[in-house]
Amino acid sequence: MKSKIIFAVVAALAIVFTSPADAASREEKRVSDAADTLEQLSRIPEKSVPPALLSRAYAVAVIPNVFKAAFGFGARRGKGILVIRQDDETWSNPAFVTITGGSFGWQIGAQSTDIILVFKTRKGVDGIENGQLTLGADASVAAGPLGRQAGISTDIEFQAEVYSYSRNRGLFAGVALEGAGVTMDRKANAAFYGSNSMTPEKIFASSPNIAPDVANTFIQILTAQTSHLAKQPGMSTSGTRPSQPATTPEAEVRTFGIPATDGSMPDDSTGDL
Repeated sequence: MKSKIIFAVVAALAIVFTSPADAASREEKRVSDAADTLEQLSRIPEKSVPPALLSRAYAVAVIPNVFKAAFGFGARRGKGILVIRQDDETWSNPAFVTITGGSFGWQIGAQSTDIILVFKTRKGVDGIENGQLTLGADASVAAGPLGRQAGISTDIEFQAEVYSYSRNRGLFAGVALEGAGVTMDRKANAAFYGSNSMTPEKIFASSPNIAPDVANTFIQILTAQTSHLAKQPGMSTSGTRPSQPATTPEAEVRTFGIPATDGSMPDDSTGDL
């Protein structure tokens, strides 16, 4: 009997002391999976998110492995990350988000897809921070255009506030997500940053040094694909070709945590705002 009690106590302590690490590992995997999804954008430029659209984005959410099951009524749920553009034209630390949604009509089966949401304005992100954003109700959403051709002409007007994409079997496609809800995953934020006080505002405003290394990998990939950001979200790129890499050290976007061309580290002295 005594041995059973000791075993139970040891098991309970193991759960207490290992759960935070396991949770952190789960969040790091979510960031890593999001980075892998984002990297696929450059693999098939003719069938992916247009660079011109990414260059005008205020925020980008990448939600890998969104599971959808249906038998008459369909349900969708997934967990991913969201980053926003800061005043200095860099991408913020990632905050964790969850997407849920349903659909009606004759349908059957199950599948897992990766979803990318491109936010043109701050409005949608404010909705997520304040509780929940319902796509199509709180912010207009549209299936995003595909391919490099959509990025060649700078006269194209992207009218919706949010553009949505899904990736299945390696190919991206615009997807309709009206009615889907996007919420902040505060438990995941606490696990990833090691603090229950990490609000979305603090995450977005804080120095990149507070985030685990896997977050820097995600930011590097996104920065490489948005090296010619428009001066403000939603604005034209003024004739630039967003798909081309920056050609000078004074690129418009810096990537935190990467040595500069002279071997020095970039200035991360901004700290918490």
